[in-house]
Amino acid sequence: MSNSFMGDRFAGRRGGAGEGWPATAVWDAMEQLRGQFDRKAGTRMGRGDVRAAVLALLAEGPMHGYQIIHEIEERSNGAWKPSPGSVYPTLQLLADEGLIAAEESNGRKTYSLTDEGRQLADAAADQPAPWEAPSARDSGRASALPKAGIDLAQAAAQVGRTGTPEQVKEAVAVLDEARRKLYSILAKD
Repeated sequence: MSNSFMGDRFAGRRGGAGEGWPATAVWDAMEQLRGQFDRKAGTRMGRGDVRAAVLALLAEGPMHGYQIIHEIEERSNGAWKPSPGSVYPTLQLLADEGLIAAEESNGRKTYSLTDEGRQLADAAADQPAPWEAPSARDSGRASALPKAGIDLAQAAAQVGRTGTPEQVKEAVAVLDEARRKLYSILAKD
């Protein structure tokens, strides 16, 4: 793609709507949207939350690491998806503490609670599950909307980066129509 279309405006993302490169406004809107949703729908929880979630899930039955990650994401309605980098070290720590035991089968470790781990999980059974904590509930209410908004913004940015001037113009029309339709949803009783 030639630089004559993108010019210097893309590199610095300077200019605003109607000034220079037409998709600059789309790029700025995407950054603004991402910033708003990142604050409201973050997927990070504290280490204690990962630990409590692992214990709560294993109290229901043995699971492997991926199942734990998937269950947390599903039960939080997508508001929280812990990374393998937080789940697997937590599993190792719980095993080191003697709260869980790992059994390898078919090349996969399946974790289950030990008697001591079951006592700890039972003691916390009256507490809300970490994926039901207020922060997860609040962001879970609209977790699909922020994700859809970010996905849309990323697609718009991709068109802006790699599309022809005609494709960018078409994308702007699609986004304008989507914005009008979103506002019409709020206008309904």
